[in-house]
Amino acid sequence: MSRPEPAARPPLTRDRVLRTAVALADASGIGSLTMRKLGVELGVEAMSLYRHVANKVDLLDGMIDSVFAEIDLPVDEADWRTAMRRRAISARTVMSRHPWATGLMESRATPGPATSRHHEGVIGTLRQAGFSTESTAHVVSVLDSYIYGFSLQETTSEHLLQPHYDRDSEFLFGLDLILDGLERARHGT
Repeated sequence: MSRPEPAARPPLTRDRVLRTAVALADASGIGSLTMRKLGVELGVEAMSLYRHVANKVDLLDGMIDSVFAEIDLPVDEADWRTAMRRRAISARTVMSRHPWATGLMESRATPGPATSRHHEGVIGTLRQAGFSTESTAHVVSVLDSYIYGFSLQETTSEHLLQPHYDRDSEFLFGLDLILDGLERARHGT
């Protein structure tokens, strides 16, 4: 009697390594992610991973880039306010799926293509709306501080865990206040 052939394992690729690393970080936190654990999860020796990622920094860069790829890009036909609102809501949703990523998203020294596309889309939308280079930097800073801060607070604040607290309403309330203020600043009022 012959033994059944083991199921063929999908080939190891950079994309598969990154997707698996993101899933591990989602499940256990970024602090528990090691190359050894990643190798075990993929069914390979840790050294095999280095054909697809140069080192742990490259792995983190790739993971963050894959998170940025999930965030909706601003749409050309949308006005800046609608585009930034949509982007903020999408970013918060993505960060809630990947809470470990919030503190790493703007700290990467080597942004990947999705990260660059994201930032170029945001900056391009604001510049096309008439914001100066300086005011565009202010808008991005204010919005990202709010989005990342709110996302971080969602993962750490007991107040937000209370049953009567409506996270979505609170996020949108603050976001709309910020967008209203930015619109007034854009017109110099």
